[in-house]
Amino acid sequence: MSVLPGQDPAARSWRPLKRGALATLGVAMRVAGDVAGGLSGPRVRAAVRGVRRLLEVDGTGLADLSGRLEWVGQTPSGVDVMSLVEDVLHSETKAGRLPTVALPLHARDELSGVLVVAGASRMGPVRDVADWISDALERNRLEAMADQAAQAELRALRAEISPHFVYNALTVIASLVRSDPDRSRELMLDFADYTRYSLARHGDYTTVADEFHAIETYLALQRAVLGDRLRVQIRVAPEVLAVAIPYLVLQPLVENAVRHGIEPRSRSGLVQVRGEAEGSDCVISIEDDGVGMDPAVAERVLAGHGRSDSVGLTNVDRRLRNVYGSWFGLVVETAPDAGTRVVVRVPMFQPGVMP
Repeated sequence: MSVLPGQDPAARSWRPLKRGALATLGVAMRVAGDVAGGLSGPRVRAAVRGVRRLLEVDGTGLADLSGRLEWVGQTPSGVDVMSLVEDVLHSETKAGRLPTVALPLHARDELSGVLVVAGASRMGPVRDVADWISDALERNRLEAMADQAAQAELRALRAEISPHFVYNALTVIASLVRSDPDRSRELMLDFADYTRYSLARHGDYTTVADEFHAIETYLALQRAVLGDRLRVQIRVAPEVLAVAIPYLVLQPLVENAVRHGIEPRSRSGLVQVRGEAEGSDCVISIEDDGVGMDPAVAERVLAGHGRSDSVGLTNVDRRLRNVYGSWFGLVVETAPDAGTRVVVRVPMFQPGVMP
């Protein structure tokens, strides 16, 4: 068999499975999935079995940073496997020699665990598998960090009530206590609903109906504050009210329309919110005829590189893509002095998404 330029000659003899490259890749992918919960997770033993199948060796083991070892196969005679694990954990370098060897596993240059192999005839395949597991651990760690960042942004959204808006809303409510007590009480109840929905510890998902109720209370308060400067139209088809969507994906978009579209202009403006079914999708649009923005700015905002007060837009787009896939991210249509239209498209039903 010929060797490609730059290929390790030792790789010629690596035949982990006789069923071909696709079968080998399938096992490797399952190993990567089995270590998704870390080397202390519930699927570690399955991962060890997969590693043994890949290498076709006497025994294999994976150890976490505490030294806890999950072993499958024959224990090597005359070798203290736990001593090898301890050596690697303390030195972060390879311990032992063929046919029994222990290699460190790293994620983002940090030690994450140890791979132990007994009965190996060559180091090349063992290093390849160790690198594969390290890459899987690093990907899982990055995904976990991304999830944590998204949750942190969601917590920020829940706490992101503009002090300026709160002050203005309470000032208007106070001014109506004597002249129009019924209206004052109505607005105070709207304010209580708005803060309760924004700050309460909800689950990951809610319904279109609940999000539209939060939108209505927010816009009622803003109309009291802005008076004739703000006009509102809300239309939602009954068939989409029960659709489950991620919590706080619509309200931040409406707040952006008011804060960045209508408030900066001197004349009155219109905010329109529509929800309807299109085939198997629920489509919701939030549109204002305000100041708009350069499309390039909107693109930077969605990419997370825009103004600091647009965290809501970035967070909503990221969460929609994470839940439904890239096809279901936000669509933003805008231009300077031409207003902004933001479209949210989600499936009417998505497995695992329920309030």
